[in-house]
Amino acid sequence: MSQATKRKHVVKEVLGEHMVPSDQQQIVRVLRTPGNNLHEVETAQGQRFLVSMPSKYRKNIWIKRGDFLIVDPIEEGEKVKAEISFVLCKDHVRSLQKEGLWPEAFSEVTEKHNRNRQTQPELPAEPQSSEESGSEDDSDLFVNTNRRQYHESEEESEEEEVA
Repeated sequence: MSQATKRKHVVKEVLGEHMVPSDQQQIVRVLRTPGNNLHEVETAQGQRFLVSMPSKYRKNIWIKRGDFLIVDPIEEGEKVKAEISFVLCKDHVRSLQKEGLWPEAFSEVTEKHNRNRQTQPELPAEPQSSEESGSEDDSDLFVNTNRRQYHESEEESEEEEVA
């Protein structure tokens, strides 16, 4: 099976199916990803541990901080105590909440996340061109916080032009 075909089937499985956790499985929230296909998660009771990502999800499904997962426990693990069996998207979370299977501890997290998204201002429908704005103010541009900021004053640039 080609990589593209495999990716198509894995994505279809994750987005299409409705998954209900069994008695052994549990719903967890991703806290961080230390690497090597491991993710640190937290249960609804506050217990933290590492989970591994199965090879079928690697390079096909991306998991980020704050995502919710259904995991299967691993008995022989000391640090890694579970393996990811399903990645929950927003639709899965909503359906689990309607069915009453969603943990109460995570309900507060999802409500807070939804409120933060609603309070963020929306972008204007059409960006104004520089001719309409009248000035070239770059304050609304994205600033990369991973780079050192250099501030150049008007006086310095005039001195460089004269020289």
